Amino acid sequence: MAAIIPVSFVGAETGPYRVLRMNTVVGAPLASVAAVTAHPVHLTPNAAPGAAWILRGTNSAVRYVERAETEALRAVQPALGRPNCSHAALIPIRKSDAWWTLSQDERREIFETRSKHIASCLAYLPAIARRLHHGRELGEPFDFLTWFEYAPEHAELFEELVGLLRATEEWQYVDREVDIRLLKNS
Repeated sequence: MAAIIPVSFVGAETGPYRVLRMNTVVGAPLASVAAVTAHPVHLTPNAAPGAAWILRGTNSAVRYVERAETEALRAVQPALGRPNCSHAALIPIRKSDAWWTLSQDERREIFETRSKHIASCLAYLPAIARRLHHGRELGEPFDFLTWFEYAPEHAELFEELVGLLRATEEWQYVDREVDIRLLKNS
């Protein structure tokens, strides 16, 4: 069984990642901030004075993925924190009630069979590292918090990946998304 790893992304005026831009793609925006910090715990508002927002999630078992896909991901998925990866993106999303009322097999059909989420993303690894955190079960405002890291020379590749994902059938079920681009402070 996979270890459950908590995370809190804190948006504030200071932090190790400077916000380059924050775009609301769909739905309600988040308050504008100058920086983001990732903490490996679930923080309460009292634990993060000055925070404009705290987004909490957990990294747990991979979902909607078959064994062969899991093995393919593990073979090429790089670790986070590589020294050359000064660029990052935090993309929190929430899917609509229509998504969550689908059965597990219907979501899998859209996610991979028709949208090719995993198969498409494999082509962008190991240039882009990512970790998906789940927030829905915690009652958080976003179902998923995706953290990406990449080197400056892979910025266009990252834009291509995001564009590809947003063009899929799966993304028709997203009713809130904020795209936060970051640069690691030196």
